Amino acid sequence: MLLAIDCGNTNTVFSIWDGEKFLCTLRTSTHHARTADAYFTWYSTLVKHYGIEADISDVIIASTVPRVVFNLRVFADRFFGCRPLVVGKPECLLPVNPRIDEGTVPGPDRLANAAAAFDRHGGNIVVVDFGTATNFDVVAADGAYVGGIIAPGVNLSLEALHQGAAALPHIDITRPEKVIGTNTVGCIQSGVYWGYSGLIEGLIARIKTEYGMPMKVVGTGGLAPLFDQADVGFDAIEDDLTMHGLTVIHRYNKENGST
Repeated sequence: MLLAIDCGNTNTVFSIWDGEKFLCTLRTSTHHARTADAYFTWYSTLVKHYGIEADISDVIIASTVPRVVFNLRVFADRFFGCRPLVVGKPECLLPVNPRIDEGTVPGPDRLANAAAAFDRHGGNIVVVDFGTATNFDVVAADGAYVGGIIAPGVNLSLEALHQGAAALPHIDITRPEKVIGTNTVGCIQSGVYWGYSGLIEGLIARIKTEYGMPMKVVGTGGLAPLFDQADVGFDAIEDDLTMHGLTVIHRYNKENGST
């Protein structure tokens, strides 16, 4: 079985893939000082809790936090006896190489999203990924990642607003009943929700105009369903897009003899 690990700036997700489906998905906070032993204690406890029999033979890692990769490598080697594939490293092959400025290294999560979007929807795709940052990833007709946009994440913006303005409270993002707020919380919720809805819709429109041909739009990440309610132009919502992309990349490497 394959253990796919997606390490983001805020959370790290472990998913067990049996070749046909994900058996479970486990989530923990990202912490660069977490040791291989600590990962295994957390992982094995939850796997046992869910009653899953998982004989892990392969591990693939996508990490936007370089400092955690060493301990994840040790975790894979020590407890599963395998050398993990690390997306973005030269030994990890991609189904189609990205076409971007020379010397630029795209985030591993963006490469995984591109592979997954192409596998599920074909080419000419915009992936909108809601994480610590909100990424817009453009996938060409042949599946290549060809660039995109990085905007501040929704929760990051809320936190910055709370920290930078002493009188404003910290709130959770939700769709407000009205655009015009009649109290402080309502005003913030409207500004963030409808402001981001306008940002998403506007950037999708500009990408499509510049790209010059019809494109599908796929939303992913925890806040994608919430912003889909604003009718920003999503054609599909995929809650496991990055993890699916890791299985696609792993399969490609297996078939091409690099694992």
